[in-house]
Amino acid sequence: MLFGLLRTHVRPYRWPAALLVLLQLVQILGTLLLPTLGAALIDNGVVADDSGYITRVGAVMVAVALVQIVAAVGAVSLGARTAMAMGRDLRSVVFRRVLDFSAREVGRFGTPSLLTRTVNDVQQVQTLAQSGFGIVVSAPLMCLGSVVLALQQDIPLALILVVLVVVVGVAFGLLLARMGTFYERMQTYLDRLNRLLREQITGVRVVRSFVRDAHERARFTRTNTELFDVSRRVGRLIASMLPVVLLLMNGFMVAILWVGAYRIDGGAMRIGALSAFLSYLSLILMSVVMIAFVFLSVPRAKVSAARIQEIVATATSVVPPSEPVRPVAGDAGGRAG
Repeated sequence: MLFGLLRTHVRPYRWPAALLVLLQLVQILGTLLLPTLGAALIDNGVVADDSGYITRVGAVMVAVALVQIVAAVGAVSLGARTAMAMGRDLRSVVFRRVLDFSAREVGRFGTPSLLTRTVNDVQQVQTLAQSGFGIVVSAPLMCLGSVVLALQQDIPLALILVVLVVVVGVAFGLLLARMGTFYERMQTYLDRLNRLLREQITGVRVVRSFVRDAHERARFTRTNTELFDVSRRVGRLIASMLPVVLLLMNGFMVAILWVGAYRIDGGAMRIGALSAFLSYLSLILMSVVMIAFVFLSVPRAKVSAARIQEIVATATSVVPPSEPVRPVAGDAGGRAG
């Protein structure tokens, strides 16, 4: 349902999306090319004490970095504009649908829930689209390209990278599975909190007349605490991501340096290749983290998309008649006799 909703509303912007993918490809090529050029600079320039080679390769690296920066800025700007335009269209669709609702549909969903779905739920889908435009295409290609280029540098060390990608993927998969239910509960508590606020604001005179202030405060505190508890659990899971990544990264980096030192000492590997290998390790981990952060927002956006689709798919109970009564021409006034 989520991806169907995104596909429907992204289709009008397919050409900006295609240009976005092209800019991301340019950015990825530049990112992957720099470690290889750096390895060549070390092995053929620094080690060989060839200042001319260092100057030439250094100039190429600067040019590649400049092109990469321009492509990255263009991709981020275009992705943000496309996502905001998509969110504007989706919000307009939901708003027009709500305007067609009769009192029965409004009572079924509730005014607080309609407000949350029109504003907050659309915002969740828009945020996912914005982060997805910048990451979903570039991060997997960067991860795959880093593994391939690492294989070209040294196959035995590249096997360590493959194990790293699998371990990180399993760890993040477990986190995502745990967070799915929490996001659904968050949206439910948010609806409930909005309903309580609306009831207490519109009925403040009734509450004070019957001296129900303490009761209403207790209701609000209970719901607010439930929302806080769920949000805190989600925050703890998100906060645990970076320590897990750093732990795995440092552990595997020690293993790569350990094995690489023996291979360099035995003449099976060059220093520049090990330097490039460590750069590709950083790119792989960065790509995995970027993908994970996008998928962290998928459960909440999935719940929001289902709530939006529920509004869009609801037919109003007030249907215009197929043969409406037409006004009769003429004067309805009486004539005095």
